[in-house]
Amino acid sequence: MLVATVEKMTNPLDKIKKIKGRSLKELRTRGEQAVFARAEQIGLSGKLPSDADFVQLIDGAAFGGENVTAGNLFEKFYEDAQFNFFPAFREKKEILEIYESRFGASAKTFIEKAEKIVVGKFDLLGYQDLDFGTPVNWHYEPLADKHIPRKHWKQFDDLATTETGDKKIVCELSRHQYFFTLGVAYWLTGDERYAKTFAAHLDDWMRKNPPGSGINWASSLEVAFRVISWTWAFHFFKDSVHFTPEIFQKALKFVHQHGRHLLKYLSTYYSPNTHLTGEALGLYYLGTQFQFFKAAKNWRETGERILFEELGRQILPDGVYFEQSTWYQRYTADFYTHFLILKTLGGEEAEKDLQMELGAKLQSLTDFLMAATRPDGTTPLIGDDDGGSCLPHGSRKCVDFRAVLSTNAILFERGDYKLVAGEFAEETLWLLGGAGAQSYDFLRARKPVEDSSAFADGGYFVMRDGWLETDNYLLVDCGKLGSLSGGHGHADALSIDLAVGGKTMLVDAGTYTYHESPALRDAFRSTAAHNTLMIDGVSQSEPGGKFSWTTKANADLKKWIAQDRFDFFEGSHDGYERLAAPATHTRSILSLKNDYWIVRDFVKTAGKHDYQLNFHFNHETNPQIETAENGIVCVGEASDAESGLRLFTFGDNGNWQKNEGSISDCLGRKLAAPLLQYASSGTGAQEFFTFLLPVETGIDAPQVYETPVCGGRAFVINFRGYQDLLVFADGGQIVRTEIFNTNFRFLWARLSAGEILPEEFVLIGGTDFSLGGREVVNYPVELEFATARRFGNKLNVQTPESIFRVSLPQKHSTAYILKNQR
Repeated sequence: MLVATVEKMTNPLDKIKKIKGRSLKELRTRGEQAVFARAEQIGLSGKLPSDADFVQLIDGAAFGGENVTAGNLFEKFYEDAQFNFFPAFREKKEILEIYESRFGASAKTFIEKAEKIVVGKFDLLGYQDLDFGTPVNWHYEPLADKHIPRKHWKQFDDLATTETGDKKIVCELSRHQYFFTLGVAYWLTGDERYAKTFAAHLDDWMRKNPPGSGINWASSLEVAFRVISWTWAFHFFKDSVHFTPEIFQKALKFVHQHGRHLLKYLSTYYSPNTHLTGEALGLYYLGTQFQFFKAAKNWRETGERILFEELGRQILPDGVYFEQSTWYQRYTADFYTHFLILKTLGGEEAEKDLQMELGAKLQSLTDFLMAATRPDGTTPLIGDDDGGSCLPHGSRKCVDFRAVLSTNAILFERGDYKLVAGEFAEETLWLLGGAGAQSYDFLRARKPVEDSSAFADGGYFVMRDGWLETDNYLLVDCGKLGSLSGGHGHADALSIDLAVGGKTMLVDAGTYTYHESPALRDAFRSTAAHNTLMIDGVSQSEPGGKFSWTTKANADLKKWIAQDRFDFFEGSHDGYERLAAPATHTRSILSLKNDYWIVRDFVKTAGKHDYQLNFHFNHETNPQIETAENGIVCVGEASDAESGLRLFTFGDNGNWQKNEGSISDCLGRKLAAPLLQYASSGTGAQEFFTFLLPVETGIDAPQVYETPVCGGRAFVINFRGYQDLLVFADGGQIVRTEIFNTNFRFLWARLSAGEILPEEFVLIGGTDFSLGGREVVNYPVELEFATARRFGNKLNVQTPESIFRVSLPQKHSTAYILKNQR
């Protein structure tokens, strides 16, 4: 017993460590929050106001001196909403017509989900048909069968699961975002059962969740989401006989308590990320939609101030969200889109500089989401996936973020957003109404200015052939683990995400869970879950707690080049320098547009290590280990007639292994997916070359083999009837062949059938190149790149400094290139 008691005691040194480094303002804020919470626990504050006390919370001037009644509160709310809330609710007939003409399948989905809700079945996060009992038990976690104790919210451990199970499931239910689903179904059908369910659930939740009591008050962000959901629901069910002024007045007491709670328990120092901006948006909703409360001005001004302050802190200069998560990037874009629209509807004008910054930052957020969008319209789940949404406006896949592009295409008249967004989104309809649909139709779509994009502040680099649904796409991550504690980042330095011919092939494994188990939480965020190199079976960054790390890898960009014919990336990280025999991983990627990709992984080390190159395939693929020509083992994926992929990896004594892996496309949903790994061991520096080659129907499958060369390494690639050559020369030495000499680190050349000289060259990082005895490039300092295209005996050359032409001799030997062809 003594041991157990000692283990539970708080170490005073831990408290001192936490206090160290905190500002007086932070200490004061945390102290005030502790006092508020203690006062609630002993019953001195936080109680629901009586009817008489509630009237004192209302600004009587808003009612012209009349008595405040449930009826005139009801009328005043909708009167103000004519000017301050989203226009869709002033155009019900038009909205329903647009739904019938554009969103028939989605309308059916909304009704099907609403039917399940009526009978007590809920689809939340990635889970289906969750049952919380009848009536709904708002303090029950069905997966772990946990009945959560009714105690003050401050008494819960934020991260522990012993008494709560996965609290995210419970809180997701009490966000009440499913009210939106019931609301849409009610509008589409007029079926009062949906309104009756809403009113019953709202009333039951208020009775069983008094202010401050229970798990559903533990997160201020959840409080904010809930009040946003209620605001929308009040509009959906305005005309229902089941949503009476009396229920509305009771709900208003809770609305005020939500605002009070948010003001007191803002996540300014606890979670100053999307928790803080989401809470600020909740306050802004409260301050603009419930203006008859005396506190409304304070709510609005506080929410607005925080949202403006966080623009520069949470959004990097290139538009990437600072926690390195595409899901939270989307959250942030949604928050600021709602803020901008509500602010515009209310006729408010901030200082000009702030207003311009808001527009610029929201566009920069959207620019990254546009660039990261795969050809099939989905977005890689880089970093943590929260599984939730600002509001469930539509029925798209979890990984389809294009609704953000649809809405902001109209707000900023951006035709490039429209091109990538594709069809007009339901979310846009709810936010901008019928006029939004008309504006979208009239907006002319245009191709984005750039195909490939660099986001150097965030550390993301996107290589793409173009913007068609059948184009190739590769995204590589060379960013930080994430700001703050790195809690929403993953150990994914130098990981890639790949689409071939528009088909998503290689994917980030996702998140799956925060709370189900520590082992699963760590498995999905470790290096093993990402398409990069793992050394000695350990993660680049070692997980600590659920949202922290004991070590963090630092990624470093070495080179980025984007040209019409190719893109080139090179970066490294130091995550394995902590090993007993330190190792540094550098990855180089050459993307040959409309062709294929070449990846070089180099490990600088003096020690002996085990290596594992991971390739997580999409769950809809079926890659197999094959034996290609020349007895070379490769990985092939061609599950349909349109597109496929072949991987050839060259390393010392390596071999391919196929395992059943797991990926998650939404928090709470785990899918079996193929995991291919190239494994090897070695002492000293190691080098791996991987060729990722599209497979196309009716064309011979690509082949790759290595061929000897003096002073470097060389590979022959047979692809689409061409014979291509990659030569790698490191250390500045000259690689000599029978037709060319080069000291460029990477030289790629293409030879067509029947030709005696290559017709095309791409060169990266060198000073000298000669062809057929004729000097082509001879620079005193290293050139970043050069490209060359041959027409007859004329070689047109482009470097960063100049464009010129070289005349070549008429005849050449092709012996070097062809001598090892089999």
